[in-house]
Amino acid sequence: MTDIISSTQNPKIKSLIALQQKSSERRKQGLFCVEGQRELQHCLEAGMEIDTIFCCPELLHSTSADSTLDIENVKTCRGTYEVTENVYSKIAYRGGTEGLVAEVRVPVRPLSSLTLSDKALIVVVESVEKPGNLGAILRSADAAGADAVIVCDPLTDLYNPNLIRSSIGAIFTVPCIACTSDECISFLKSHGIRILTAQLQDSQLYYETDMTHATAIVMGTEATGLTDAWRKAADAHIRIPMNGRLDSLNVSVSAAILLFEAVRQRRL
Repeated sequence: MTDIISSTQNPKIKSLIALQQKSSERRKQGLFCVEGQRELQHCLEAGMEIDTIFCCPELLHSTSADSTLDIENVKTCRGTYEVTENVYSKIAYRGGTEGLVAEVRVPVRPLSSLTLSDKALIVVVESVEKPGNLGAILRSADAAGADAVIVCDPLTDLYNPNLIRSSIGAIFTVPCIACTSDECISFLKSHGIRILTAQLQDSQLYYETDMTHATAIVMGTEATGLTDAWRKAADAHIRIPMNGRLDSLNVSVSAAILLFEAVRQRRL
């Protein structure tokens, strides 16, 4: 690493900060940011292409994380840059990230790229707005061994730093694809995947619903629920019983409950 960046006014640092802060910049450059050795390792294992690495040697070598990542051998398109601790404090999105930030190329992932198991388990979320919720759903999908998370008509981009942070790298371990609801419905129908929509109206209890075959669990927003297109396309409507005074759970909590019901049924 021969290039050392010591100023936050360096154009590369300004560009990096813009990627972290603006979805429009991520779309324009076709890049997003990954912070930390663990997340970057997951990113590489998912086959993503690293564009640029920014490393603070003092922090990198003082970490106690048992990472096997060897940044010297990571192939990059533009290079690896050493930054001072002062610069790193400006580009670090969170604490404890071992002195490592990378710019990664946004992958092109159409629905047709998905590889599904015979009894596929898919989570579909429509118009999700909060990156933290989607990150938590991805963590649950990873834990449940789901085949994919499909985000329909998203209101947040898939590589928002808050989403990557809240998913603790699950955005890289679980195939995650954005598309329209119409595209997703067509895909699920053509692959014989049963569509179960989570909704309060005209629904049956989730634990009384068969999830042992190829299944897509479809969640809407907490505020408005699912659109009519999904309600009409569903093979079954399911609900989680509400025994308190409120009538809804956080969407990520609901997704976890339904995912692990599918896991439970498939182990019987």
